[in-house]
Amino acid sequence: MTATAAITQDLLTIPRKLPQGGLVNLVGLTRDQMRDAFLAAGTPEKQIKMRVGQVWQWVYYWGIRDFEQMTNLARDYRQLLAQHFVIELPRVVTRQVSADGTRKYLVRIAGGHEVEVVYIPETDRGTLCISSQVGCTLTCSFCHTGTQKLVRNLTAGEIVGQVMLARDDLDEWPVKGQPRPETRLISNVVLMGMGEPLYNFDNVRDAMRVVMDDEGIALGRRRITLSTSGVVPEIARTATEIGCLLAVSFHATTDEVRDQLVPINKKWNIATLLDALRAYPGLSNSERITFEYVMLDGVNDTKEDAHRLVELLRGIPAKVNLIPFNEWPGAPYKRSSGNRIHAFADIIHNAGYASPIRTPRGEDIMAACGQLKSATEKQRKSAQKAGV
Repeated sequence: MTATAAITQDLLTIPRKLPQGGLVNLVGLTRDQMRDAFLAAGTPEKQIKMRVGQVWQWVYYWGIRDFEQMTNLARDYRQLLAQHFVIELPRVVTRQVSADGTRKYLVRIAGGHEVEVVYIPETDRGTLCISSQVGCTLTCSFCHTGTQKLVRNLTAGEIVGQVMLARDDLDEWPVKGQPRPETRLISNVVLMGMGEPLYNFDNVRDAMRVVMDDEGIALGRRRITLSTSGVVPEIARTATEIGCLLAVSFHATTDEVRDQLVPINKKWNIATLLDALRAYPGLSNSERITFEYVMLDGVNDTKEDAHRLVELLRGIPAKVNLIPFNEWPGAPYKRSSGNRIHAFADIIHNAGYASPIRTPRGEDIMAACGQLKSATEKQRKSAQKAGV
């Protein structure tokens, strides 16, 4: 099978193919995949570059979903596209808005599965936290999402679709005849929602290439942060194949504690992880690695932990995000006191590392860091307990 045939065959399989009519969803296709799909649908070779560029801009710059509105395409070509393709996003099931302005979307994807997406508005930016898997396989003991079993990886289209549906809700697509606003509502994307992005590397990579493309959504690579719990073999690929910023869910300064908090540490321990981070391509003071550190009362929040963390970070351009634990029903941990968190932060700061303390957002709608868990899973468990 040729490379082109293999790509075309992949495009025509679930979940690329939608249940109704077997049409191929263009959302999430890379430029090369779109090119092959258009060729397979009958687009003349001499027109292919132009056609991909035109459709790409309609979908990702203007946010258009109807081929009939793509007015710079000939009518017969619009009909050809409609016969083979659709432009569809995951469906928003519920939308909650926190008292602090945070928005949480419960989003339904192919197969009836659901994931959560969170938009966090701030004075100087707007951050969209997106998911990469249905559920999670890592079972981090402090994370509510980790209590939900992994169901499947999201497709590139389902990942890109989260960005697009949030732009729909925020009414952020440009309007013809009007200048594009200088301030973007979604200025940053973080892969910190449900799932471990590096266990779904290819789909995450393709999705981020779509999001970063200059002729569409056009988020710069330094506006995207991928958070991993430490899948060491894929870390270098993040730099070379995606080019985004990297964050690491660290959370402990000894293997004994990290084994309990982040069980993947049993496979790739702290020393192995730090070696991979020191070798991260392109690492510099301007592109530091962010170490995420959730503050758990009596578990990882002592002054000794702070001093050990400083020693572990030696030689790595880094900053440390201290995250007050966001409690959830049945959580086995408590949040560290404010005094303990600030004392920890001071030690890190005095050693020369930025150590911001994250302000919890969206706690009233369970949208804060570590709290994401789809409503479907909660309803299923409630029904089981009730004997339904």
